[in-house]
Amino acid sequence: MRHDENAGGAVPRLDASDFAAVFSPDVPEACVEEVCNLPSSHFTSEVLEAIRNRVAELVEEPEVRGVVVTHGTDTMEETAYLLDLTLPGDRPVVLTGAMRTASDVGYDGYANLLAAVRVAAAPRSCGLGTMIVFNDEIHAARLVTKMHTLSPATFQSPGWGAIGRVEGGAVIIHQRPERQVLPWRGLAPGVSLLKLTIGVDPGLLEHLLQSGVRGVVIEALGGGRVPPWWLPVIGRARDRGVPVVVASRCPSGRVWDGYGYPGAYRSLLDQGCLVAEGINGQKARIRLMVVLAAAKTMEDVRDLWYQRGSLEVSAP
Repeated sequence: MRHDENAGGAVPRLDASDFAAVFSPDVPEACVEEVCNLPSSHFTSEVLEAIRNRVAELVEEPEVRGVVVTHGTDTMEETAYLLDLTLPGDRPVVLTGAMRTASDVGYDGYANLLAAVRVAAAPRSCGLGTMIVFNDEIHAARLVTKMHTLSPATFQSPGWGAIGRVEGGAVIIHQRPERQVLPWRGLAPGVSLLKLTIGVDPGLLEHLLQSGVRGVVIEALGGGRVPPWWLPVIGRARDRGVPVVVASRCPSGRVWDGYGYPGAYRSLLDQGCLVAEGINGQKARIRLMVVLAAAKTMEDVRDLWYQRGSLEVSAP
């Protein structure tokens, strides 16, 4: 982004050629191309699929050691999680961007890009899947989230921390989380995300069911709890073959509790809900879109959803 007087603010102005010179001394054989040049808040599912499919082609090429994707920060974690979830193989993929525009004093884009290229080129990055590199920290795609609207240190992994750092020219990895890969058949449309608040009415979920929604993710309260008046509507979703995934609106912690009252974790399992372990609502939505595109039956949905990984548990 760069400030534009006519637009009254920063808009996309830098392109691929502007970035090439930043890392060419470190990786002189790097190739640069442009898939799109959009604010990530403007992304559609089609743009997301185009990025995913191009990266998938690149990591299959024998001469490619790794891939770096520059990306707006608003939805970076969703793109990173999709890549991590659907790209086979060991070649590292790194997303990075900037919190300050190229017109601002202290623009962080070039420093983040150089660090990202160093991580993607490092042999020790192989097998780590997709990462976000920001502010010299290396974060696993399935753990990281955007935590601050303005801070250059916005990307954090609550409860887990960064898996490594870039210090000078050195890439230091101190965690190696396991990863899993789901079959890729595209992104299913018609998947919605709802966030619960105190006293909220289930009318929006009812409306989604009437509108033909294919799947719903609910960011529930605490360890996975809903008001009891939501249970009948969730039951109707189950009866219509619409999978409901329960995530937590908390930034970290498992979806689980030991309570026995209506609307608690056990009630939701009884309603047939799927549990989003270790991922937030927006990532759970991406996962459900991938699963629904690949599944043929509701049993397929459950089996794909509960494939084991470092943060998943077996189906309740």
